[in-house]
Amino acid sequence: MKISVELTLTPIQDEYEPAIINFIKKLRASHLTVLENPLSTQVYGEYDDVMQLLTTEIKEAFELIERGLLFMKIVKSDRQDYEPHF
Repeated sequence: MKISVELTLTPIQDEYEPAIINFIKKLRASHLTVLENPLSTQVYGEYDDVMQLLTTEIKEAFELIERGLLFMKIVKSDRQDYEPHF
């Protein structure tokens, strides 16, 4: 089953950029499709592959920050080619 996941990592601390950069670089290093914009990062792929990657990388990201939030949206479909029709 294909899924699309949108992630926004928000460390609540000074010196937050290194944690975000490390998290995104780890996602990019996977074999999954990873797209970024200024507000979030999207990951696309098979459910088990995406969730296995996120379980590992979210844990590591949280270990590297003192406090933070991670907003995540999951859609049951591959939305990487979505284009608005208006």
